[in-house]
Amino acid sequence: MTTATVEPPTGAAPLDLARGFLTGGVIGASLAAFVVGCTLGRVPLIIAGPALLAAYALLFRLAGAPRRAREGARAPLTALALIDGREVLRTGRETDVPVRFDLSVAPDGAPPFRIRFTQDVHVSELADHRAGAVLVVRYAPDRPWLLRIVKRPTPEWEDRAAGAVLEPAPGPVVVADRKDGCLWSLTTLLGVLLGAAAVVLLMRAELFGKDTDAPAARPVASSSTSTSTSTLTVTATVTSSATGTVTFGPGRSVLDRGVLREAVQSLTGGGDGKQALTVVVREQLLTVVFAPEGVSAPAFDPRSLPFDRVPALVEEARTTLGVDAPHTWQLSAERLAGALTIRIGVTGAGGSASLEADGQGVVVRRSPVR
Repeated sequence: MTTATVEPPTGAAPLDLARGFLTGGVIGASLAAFVVGCTLGRVPLIIAGPALLAAYALLFRLAGAPRRAREGARAPLTALALIDGREVLRTGRETDVPVRFDLSVAPDGAPPFRIRFTQDVHVSELADHRAGAVLVVRYAPDRPWLLRIVKRPTPEWEDRAAGAVLEPAPGPVVVADRKDGCLWSLTTLLGVLLGAAAVVLLMRAELFGKDTDAPAARPVASSSTSTSTSTLTVTATVTSSATGTVTFGPGRSVLDRGVLREAVQSLTGGGDGKQALTVVVREQLLTVVFAPEGVSAPAFDPRSLPFDRVPALVEEARTTLGVDAPHTWQLSAERLAGALTIRIGVTGAGGSASLEADGQGVVVRRSPVR
């Protein structure tokens, strides 16, 4: 029996790395422009930071429009598939649990192929997804590794699945779950640092030559702790306004228990009254933009964030918004509309989506992939 060749992406492609570096550079430059503008009292810089970020987001959306149009013009393929094996990855009180499937897919008029992928399944439907069962699946013609199980097939396909007898396909199992590793995160982080450094270098004359008669600013505080598996580097600059950044080394994530709370406290120094304009969190990076002294702005205490809820919110955004193979996420917290708002955006091969939560970590709005 002839077997189809299916080769999904195995890591971050050069184009993905370049896009991550450019995105990081824009984010770093935007944040640095906003902070430097607040420090120097330069309104154009304060406006330029968010404007640059908005313009980049618009261009990014427009650049991807042709690809989305091409993908939308190609109708997905529907086929029958035999469950060779399954593994429930996590159990608990959740109504949907992630399940790793090994399937033999038998397209009409094409060679069968084997594929391994992960999909959420309602706990009440686990019995219908046992090994040996025949299911209906759907996938893009040019990207079969993005295969999904059809939960409610048409009556025709439901009848075909009920009466079908399939044999396991020969050949190796293709793993469809893409893993980018830390290379994409490191490239994006490099872009953030270089973007911020470029703005600071351009404005260095005004930054370091301003208020020469005033008392000397507090020096840059830098501390580093290391273990055999991780490195925590904290760099905080304190003037009339400030930005603080915490970078985590390999093997340590901001989603690890207690890590985010510890990082925020390292930037605030544990003191009272240090208010933040924005808090931005990524897998291995925390950035806090503090409110300038003497400037009325909608700020909040960064220590009031619902730290214990952040890992669950990120997991919910990655698994329930319809993003295929999510490879990056970002959390931002701000109080522009009066109440503290936490927004988590997720980007994957199939697009991007987001959810919003209140100051207690309760989800109030979802924007799934469309």
